[in-house]
Amino acid sequence: MFSFILRRVAGFIPVLFVIVSFSFFIMRLAPGGPFDQDRALPEQVRANIEARYHLDEPLWTQYFRYLGDVTRGDLGPSFRYPDRSVNELLGLGFPVSLLLGSCAMAVALLAGGTAGLLAGVRRNSLVDYLTMSLALGGVSVPNFVLGPILMLVFALGLGWLPVAGWGTWRHLILPSLTLGAFYAAYVARLMRAGMLEVIGQDFIRTARAKGLREAAVVLRHALPSAILPVVTYLGPASAAVLTGSVVIETIFSIPGIGRYFVGAALNRDYTLVLGTVVSYSVLLLSLNLAVDVLYAWLDPRVQIR
Repeated sequence: MFSFILRRVAGFIPVLFVIVSFSFFIMRLAPGGPFDQDRALPEQVRANIEARYHLDEPLWTQYFRYLGDVTRGDLGPSFRYPDRSVNELLGLGFPVSLLLGSCAMAVALLAGGTAGLLAGVRRNSLVDYLTMSLALGGVSVPNFVLGPILMLVFALGLGWLPVAGWGTWRHLILPSLTLGAFYAAYVARLMRAGMLEVIGQDFIRTARAKGLREAAVVLRHALPSAILPVVTYLGPASAAVLTGSVVIETIFSIPGIGRYFVGAALNRDYTLVLGTVVSYSVLLLSLNLAVDVLYAWLDPRVQIR
């Protein structure tokens, strides 16, 4: 297991190299620049600014300079926030986005897992039809539509929760539900499919023949195998929750990394966009590795070498 983890971590290096290189040149080839404004800057002022950020150097020189900085863990200065580095901005926004994403994934796993489990155990019942109808609605409704609806009902209508902002646990509820609804619906469908596949197998019939209670049969014997499709989905879903929180953070005025990413993309803040891409890439690779290890731990038939 340890050698497998080391090989996978070593494999991160060429993947990150390709991601950083591709993102760097795509950003530089895009029209516009970080200091383009409606009113043109004086030539001397523009030359001084470009010299400060090494933008007056040849493109390949800038590329190798940036690669060297990233290797040392320095993501460079921000063009839009000149008093702060990209590392500082990500350090401020990333914990907020991570907390929001974790709460959204908790909603997805608890609500979706429970609904899928009940639907799989009670196939073709009212519970099955109701949960799968809700899952279909969760997959179909975009989060930028669901978010304002929840705000209108629970914040403006009933007054139970704050409309937007950040600071208390009450500010987490609506964004977490909005962000986690789609993934809860998908988890419910995966859990139901996995449960239907497992519930009719021989070892389940053997467990029932031994006189075990139905709850013990489902939770102790069927669930570990039925949850495997959900575990496979966890890696990309967790990364998608964090990257997809950009819209939710904008709707609910949450000071996460999404606010910086949107502003950086609009203002051609090269280093901040690249720093965000690198951070998300490392997160995605790490989550996929964690899912592979968890998959092997849950299913003894899977051997990792």
